[in-house]
Amino acid sequence: MRNTAKITTAVLAAGALTLGLSACGSDKDAATDTFGPLVVAASPVPHAEILTFVKDNLAEKAGLDLQVREFTDYVTPNTATEDGSVGANFFQTQPYLDDFNKKNGTHIVSVVDVHLEPLGLYSQKVKKADALKSGATIAIPNDTVNEGRALQLLAANGLITLKDGVGTSATPADITENPKKLKFKELEAAQTPRVLNDVDASVVNGNYAIEADLKPAEDALVLEEAKDNPNSNLLAVKEGQENDPRVKKLAKLLTSPEVKKFIEDTYAGSVLASF
Repeated sequence: MRNTAKITTAVLAAGALTLGLSACGSDKDAATDTFGPLVVAASPVPHAEILTFVKDNLAEKAGLDLQVREFTDYVTPNTATEDGSVGANFFQTQPYLDDFNKKNGTHIVSVVDVHLEPLGLYSQKVKKADALKSGATIAIPNDTVNEGRALQLLAANGLITLKDGVGTSATPADITENPKKLKFKELEAAQTPRVLNDVDASVVNGNYAIEADLKPAEDALVLEEAKDNPNSNLLAVKEGQENDPRVKKLAKLLTSPEVKKFIEDTYAGSVLASF
């Protein structure tokens, strides 16, 4: 299942890349034209929503021409940033970025942390995590970091035990104790909320939960703790573009009091400001 899921992800990402790059067209030099608009690749929710708030309310006064380009996968925003089709991206965490750079030979770097989307366990069949039956099937993201986060979430809530020190690189093979004999269905992250009718529970990234009309603060059986969480979502650029004046303006705006209030008012605890 893991290999099948990864192949599916690759096919989907390739399609998204073709679509994304064809849409970019003349924006090929977006990363180096510091006098043109700053084109930012983003997941639709909440990243593009936050950027759109900045564009509509703060960017003009700051002298920033901001363009938002939405992508629904976790691959294309980085490949587009690497090849210069976009000037920055906003969708990922530092552990995911580190893993992506290592595996793909890319040179993407963090500029500023913006917010946390707590990972949660959801179910349409049980009301509490400890009510999961023996042999229950749980869907989890299949990319390295988010799969590890999902398993760490389950371990933190007593559903499984993991080998010491595996961190966000954990896979089901690292489970040392599984008292409920849970089974795992590894899927591309965007698919995890869509299979809730087909599995006993699913671990869903915060942005995909919100897109699926789930309210992490209310609907999750268990939810990641925000305190000391290393998985804040960040603004990222290709190495060497950190001092682009447009990027500096956007980083300042994304960590402004106005954006913090927008996050608090809009997401009611389902997204938490990291600044």
